Amino acid sequence: MDGNGRWATKRFLPRVAGHAKGVDAVREIVEACAVRGVEFLTLFAFSSENWRRPADEVSVLMRLFMTVLEREVGKMAVNGIRLRIVGDMSRFDPKLQEMAVRAEAQTAGNSRLTLTVCANYGGRWDVMQAVGKMIRANPGASDFSEAELAPYLAMAYAPEPDLFIRTGGEQRISNFLLWQLAYSELYFTDTFWPDFDARALDLAIASYQQRERRFGRTSAQVLDQKKAS
Repeated sequence: MDGNGRWATKRFLPRVAGHAKGVDAVREIVEACAVRGVEFLTLFAFSSENWRRPADEVSVLMRLFMTVLEREVGKMAVNGIRLRIVGDMSRFDPKLQEMAVRAEAQTAGNSRLTLTVCANYGGRWDVMQAVGKMIRANPGASDFSEAELAPYLAMAYAPEPDLFIRTGGEQRISNFLLWQLAYSELYFTDTFWPDFDARALDLAIASYQQRERRFGRTSAQVLDQKKAS
């Protein structure tokens, strides 16, 4: 969800105004995904590298995170949305950690849409913590497969993403879901996150629908598989 700060700067507003406006975009996209039958939506809210930003901006982001949890979790529970928060939460204020745990528990029974918010998350961190857990669970073992590692990844409960969307004009994945994005379709847009709405989402989905996902096979093999099914 890139471009909040630049959206604000273009309007001669403080960067934090862009983050606040970005929350409105989150609300709209979550609702749009639920209406369109999307079952898993993952938002990269705060990366492990974002601690390098100015301290006052980080502080505002943390307060905004807490405010959103207070205001939105009840609505998620009513609308069938399950919230999962993924990342190294140990650096966050204890109150925020408690709020995150309560929010997950409050929405745990929902199944319409699983909304994952990645906070203090990094793809390299995810792989390393998964390796550590796997080794601790299998003392003495020295040879592991991808299938054996997968259950220890932070998002083992979700399928690998079909579509990755990055707003704001940058064309990189910036340490996001490095393992899980191996075969995802990538979509980049110049639209800043606060302006990314349901129509913009539909454009991304339309682009995805035009892709041919071969997973190492040839186009002819993909066509034969479609005919067989």
